[in-house]
Formats: sequence, C-alpha cells, structure tokens
Amino acid sequence: MGGVPTKHHSKGKTGRRRSHMALKKLNISVCPNCQGPVLSHKTCPQCAHYGSSK
Repeated sequence: MGGVPTKHHSKGKTGRRRSHMALKKLNISVCPNCQGPVLSHKTCPQCAHYGSSK
C-alpha cells in the first residue's frame, strides 16, 4: 500500500493540465454528390463518394 502524496496540486494547476482535454468541434461539410453531411477527408456514409466535384 502506498503512502499519501506530500505535495498536492491546486485546482488551478489541475485545470491548466487538463485544459487540452476538451472535446474539439467536428468539421462537418456537405457532400458534393448527395448533399449529405460528411466529415472532412472521409467518404460519404450515404453515397460512398470521396473527393471534390472538380
């Protein structure tokens, strides 16, 4: 069984360490083929289209 830590971190220190753990907003765009929502650099889940409409 381990001992109790002698030095404790404040709430601010813990919060600063965890500041990067927040969820990031997803970049959802529109499929040029079926106009459905699709994630960037992924195939469309509805029509399996990938790429731009060039």
